[in-house]
Amino acid sequence: MFESLSDRLSGALRSITGRTRLDEKTIQDGLREVRLALLEADVNIRVVRDFTEKVKERCLGEEVLQSLTPAQMVLNIVNEELITLLGGETADLDLTGKRPSVVMMVGLQGSGKTTSTAKIANKLRADGRKPYLVPADVYRPAAIDQLTTLARQLDMPVYSSTTGMNPVDIAEKAVMEADNAGCDVVLLDTAGRLHIDTELMHELVAIKQKTAPAEILFVADAMTGQDAVTVAEAFNNDLGITGVVLTKMDGDARGGAALSIKSVTGASVKLVGVGEKVTDIEPFHPDRIASRILGMGDVLTLMEKAKATFDEKEAQEMGRKLQKAEFNLEDFLSQMKKLKSFGSIESLLKLIPGLGGLAGKIGGNVPEKELSRFEAIINSMTLKERRNPKIINPSRRQRIAKGSGNTVAQVNQLLKQFEAMRGMMQKTLGGKGGKGGMPGMGGMPGMGGMPGMGGGDSLPSSGGGLSKSALKKKKEKRKAERKKKKKR
Repeated sequence: MFESLSDRLSGALRSITGRTRLDEKTIQDGLREVRLALLEADVNIRVVRDFTEKVKERCLGEEVLQSLTPAQMVLNIVNEELITLLGGETADLDLTGKRPSVVMMVGLQGSGKTTSTAKIANKLRADGRKPYLVPADVYRPAAIDQLTTLARQLDMPVYSSTTGMNPVDIAEKAVMEADNAGCDVVLLDTAGRLHIDTELMHELVAIKQKTAPAEILFVADAMTGQDAVTVAEAFNNDLGITGVVLTKMDGDARGGAALSIKSVTGASVKLVGVGEKVTDIEPFHPDRIASRILGMGDVLTLMEKAKATFDEKEAQEMGRKLQKAEFNLEDFLSQMKKLKSFGSIESLLKLIPGLGGLAGKIGGNVPEKELSRFEAIINSMTLKERRNPKIINPSRRQRIAKGSGNTVAQVNQLLKQFEAMRGMMQKTLGGKGGKGGMPGMGGMPGMGGMPGMGGGDSLPSSGGGLSKSALKKKKEKRKAERKKKKKR
């Protein structure tokens, strides 16, 4: 998501930030491109007009035009205004009122309410809450079955609804049952409906009156763009929604809904669905999203992913192994498996400042294919070969190639990249014992040898991991050696 918008905005801002001095015409020309980029992303036209006017007003201020670095100031202004447009600060669910707190899920049919209900319940349980699931969509029998099945998979209590019940009665009785069961959050999965369906909207109003929900979350499919904003506005007028959940944020949506919804409804996007698993839901961070849109990376999200994936003790042990050259192919395989849980390498690159532009140049899913091939090759080795790659002679390489469905050349490529990566990481770690580094980044082919990006050559670095003083000594040593040769 946001890829095309990010590309267009980067191009528009480049025409401004490439100058040492700014004038009104330059700013207006640049903002014209920004306006077109936002409109193409399906952002509400009123929102686009307000956004560009605010940016223009701030850019034409004396503090910018007289600044020594006006280009940086313009980028900073656009970033700040984007954060404001997206909602300002991260908005959490407000469940501080009476117990049990009721969360009412509303929206169009097919927007992903039922799945989102289960995802939110799973997230709340991870935060120490005791959720209770309520299928209140009696008009679509599959909805009751779907939420009941998800509740069983998650081992959570669920209300026994049937299609013959009244949704208002279901909601009222479910809250009482949840209270008796000692649950502190009730999630009501209501029926999907059009905002123009007066009878069903009245039903939602009745449920709100009976249950007094702490949160009314409008679930919107990010792929519907501007339509989602229009519907959200109508729901907000009737119900007073308190927040928005955007689904399918991992798709190729243009981003118009996320950029418009706060300005139009006043309700913040609180959560976003980023995949199909029940764990694939994240808080919506306006500052991080703005940073990604402008190609500035998202280090905080990257670090959170790393902390959730890698154990600290394991990271220290991996650092120790690398220092002592004990890091083997078995460890390498373990690191690759963990890396896959991060998501695609393309999405990972977008989180790293300065590397976002590489994401579109690595040739589709080439890195993922390379990782899968490397995994197949290592799995075809014996335990002894994994732990001691030096014993892999030509005959062993032929056997491994046949067993993994690859060529001997590809086996050789893996071994060569592994040795290069291990050597580079040893130099980089120095005497630090691996602390502070992110495990998996060194074990990833291509963060120092990424497959699909230059045939295994490492990314440019400061002398392959050497410090400035070490590089200086190395140059002086070479210079002295050349002088000795000349004297001879």
